[in-house]
Amino acid sequence: MLSSLEIAVSESCESKEPTRPDGSVVTHFREILLWPVQLMPLKEGQQIHSHWEPLECSDGSPWERLLDEFQIDPCEFQERHYREFVTFLPHVQRVLYGEGSVGGRAEQRESPIRVYRRKDIAQVELTLEKSSEPILLHVAHVDLYFFYDADLAIFALEVFGNDLPLKVAQDLMFLFGRAYPPGWMADGSPFHCTKVSWVAKDGRVLASSDFENREKFLVSVCRHRAVAIGAHWEFLLEPMVPHHSGRPGAIRYRQLEYYRMPVMAYLALNDPNKLTRIDYARLAFAAGHGDGKSLPFSKRHLRRFETDYCYDRYFEDTHREGWCTRIMCCGHAFVMTGDAHSAFFTDPERGLLGQFRHQYFVLGLLAHFHKAALLMISDRLVGAVKKLDISEAASVRRFRRDIRQTLEIFLRFTHRYWYHDISDQAQFRDVYHMWTRHLGSEQVYREVREELHDMGAYLDSDLLRRQSNTMVRLTVVTIAGLIGMTTTGFFGMNLLAWADAPPLDRTLFFFAVLIPTVALTVYTVIKSRRLADFLDKLSDERLTAREKWTSFRKIWHSTA
Repeated sequence: MLSSLEIAVSESCESKEPTRPDGSVVTHFREILLWPVQLMPLKEGQQIHSHWEPLECSDGSPWERLLDEFQIDPCEFQERHYREFVTFLPHVQRVLYGEGSVGGRAEQRESPIRVYRRKDIAQVELTLEKSSEPILLHVAHVDLYFFYDADLAIFALEVFGNDLPLKVAQDLMFLFGRAYPPGWMADGSPFHCTKVSWVAKDGRVLASSDFENREKFLVSVCRHRAVAIGAHWEFLLEPMVPHHSGRPGAIRYRQLEYYRMPVMAYLALNDPNKLTRIDYARLAFAAGHGDGKSLPFSKRHLRRFETDYCYDRYFEDTHREGWCTRIMCCGHAFVMTGDAHSAFFTDPERGLLGQFRHQYFVLGLLAHFHKAALLMISDRLVGAVKKLDISEAASVRRFRRDIRQTLEIFLRFTHRYWYHDISDQAQFRDVYHMWTRHLGSEQVYREVREELHDMGAYLDSDLLRRQSNTMVRLTVVTIAGLIGMTTTGFFGMNLLAWADAPPLDRTLFFFAVLIPTVALTVYTVIKSRRLADFLDKLSDERLTAREKWTSFRKIWHSTA
């Protein structure tokens, strides 16, 4: 794709004198929301769950399995599919697209990612804060991504609109995509939220947000220690249900990250030269339009803005002709801006619009999947420790089993999904590294690995300690029994000739010897720890005979 981007820099961008950004218009606006949610186990004690199976078996489910482009007729295979495939390294290709027809069973050759799509929603109606005019955006895709052997799903929603004022696009990035409100203002309206309604193809409103229902969210936190999800998001994910909602449902989910859903945005501007550093900073952090005159954060905080948050491989702030494509990323937001008059920037097949919807979308999907999967594993560790009661043997055994299973899950995740590089193409490699750096995935990975290593080391040492104690007890019992065995077997014959005695006498004599022997063995095991201490001191040549005798007496007198 490097050659394609080189074409981009040759496209003409009108160079004008910087003016006030109020006149900037977003000719084409696209926004993709990525919402990772944790899926609860379908069956306790089972490691690998197929959460998509209840989705397929549910009556009236709006979700349909989306077959990937590699399962269609080769005559219908498009060039953009090919471009997307060759962007990634082979080990990433096998995860994203499967193995094809090379050996093994069919389920092993398939991609571990399953995608489901619902097609009943055509538009979304948004009413911004302090605005009476609703904004209508078209819905391109409503998808749900499941990952094999990972108890999480990523909800992906893509919307688009044309000819929007820049400040409206900024507010859409800031206000849309909130799982629940952060609070309420004095008049009862939700803080930093937008009214959302899903509209069907025939114009019917299928569901609307209920962020103004303050009591619903307060009661949920008070009763369940979990925040309720907005009604419109609950509708989209049906038949999946929130875990703490009390509603029946086979697939249950709960919030895993921040209440602001990660966002990807594409803005084709009629004149990108009008954008100021303030505009770029607000776009990069999805911070809303503000007053248009102040940065979203302090100057000190943003002194390295261009270095840390911007990928300016094909951008010049001197308005050099052709260099007006800027990519920005802060972790929870990924933004691409460019010239709407550039054919390459707006081309949905071979241009940056096509790359945004496919290659860069996959980058975002993998980056947020890695972060969410690591948080899910960390949550498992917290749950295992929370259920541990060291005074109960059953709880300790369950804790040991949970930690072992979590370690196995982490190892499978590492070898199946975790990778540091996903592409050798410079722009995708660099953007992916910047994305994961801001998400902090590497740090979370190291922390989870160290926690699992520490717990594994503790379990191993505890196992060795218990084995050592067992060996000590067995050694003491063997030494105690060795005296009798040596005495009775020294001459290689029995002391009493009971071979010719009547069967009843031999039976009675057998039990007369067996019962005291069992009692003596059990008693020896009970006193094995003190006997071990006595034997240890008996072998110590530095101790006097009196000290050894005192140690012998302590076998029967614990307080002596």
